[in-house]
Amino acid sequence: MKRNESKIQRIKRRIFEIIQIGKDRDRASRIFDIFIAVVIVMNIAVLFLETFTYFERYQGILDVIELVTIIIFCIEYSLRIWTAEYLYPRFKRPVAIFRFVTSFDGVVDLLTILPFFFLSGFIAFRMLRVVRIFHLFRINSYYDSFNVISSVLKDKKNQIISSVFYIFILMMASSLGMYSAEHEAQPDVFRNAFSGIWWSVSTILTVGYGDIYPVTVFGRIMAIAIAILGVGAVAIPTGIISAGFVERYTQMQDRKDITVPATVCAEVEKDSPFIGLSAKQLNTQYGMNLVLVIRDGDIVLPTDKHKTQLGDKLVYQTSNLFNKREIGAR
Repeated sequence: MKRNESKIQRIKRRIFEIIQIGKDRDRASRIFDIFIAVVIVMNIAVLFLETFTYFERYQGILDVIELVTIIIFCIEYSLRIWTAEYLYPRFKRPVAIFRFVTSFDGVVDLLTILPFFFLSGFIAFRMLRVVRIFHLFRINSYYDSFNVISSVLKDKKNQIISSVFYIFILMMASSLGMYSAEHEAQPDVFRNAFSGIWWSVSTILTVGYGDIYPVTVFGRIMAIAIAILGVGAVAIPTGIISAGFVERYTQMQDRKDITVPATVCAEVEKDSPFIGLSAKQLNTQYGMNLVLVIRDGDIVLPTDKHKTQLGDKLVYQTSNLFNKREIGAR
């Protein structure tokens, strides 16, 4: 019985390795990644082709393709739930399943499946599945692209919130001002202070749609001023985010310039206490100032959201409170 259980566990672990982000040296995992990417593209393509009257004659074929892709998504989602304990090894199985189901990937997978059976109005959520393609081909948070975006938004959230509040105040003030200037000339268009919200949003954030516009001299002068202020309002959060990107890439470049001889390298082996720990947890519990992680030959710049995995090589600096033997350095 124990032998059967261990065999099942080996199968489960192998399935987990295959369905997770592919490793360059694992052919089965990379084939699975490519297969899922093709399925995602086919599913999204069907959604668009169904909107063309020309393809109504092929509706039966499109329905079959959609059904097959949804079945594949269901199987994949079930396998991810089944192997969730390996994704979150520090938690018990029920907690690991809950963490996966409520994670971004888990929610995206679920929203991909549900609209097929019900909630058809939410079918557009399948577009979120495209994010999985980026995950499959390593253009995701484990490396640079999405990690940089999320980090910048998190670091600059206070400034971004302040700029959005500024835009909101400008939008409300412009709507009220335009009502005062245009109500008598266009009572049907600017009926109340909130009637100009659509005009103010389209003017501040774009160049206006032309469906609502001022006709009085004072209203047009005000519109010119508001349009100029709108350019500045949009430039503020754009400048904040751009500066955040520059700061982030500078930090990343500084980390890459750190030479390995000045650090210690340890490999995460089986039954290692490092598995599933973030950079912050490694620093707190073991005094390891994690510089970078070498995973399957690729360099990963660690953040608090990254969790160490089996086979990772950790490049770090240690504090004086811990020695190399205590943390298993090699």
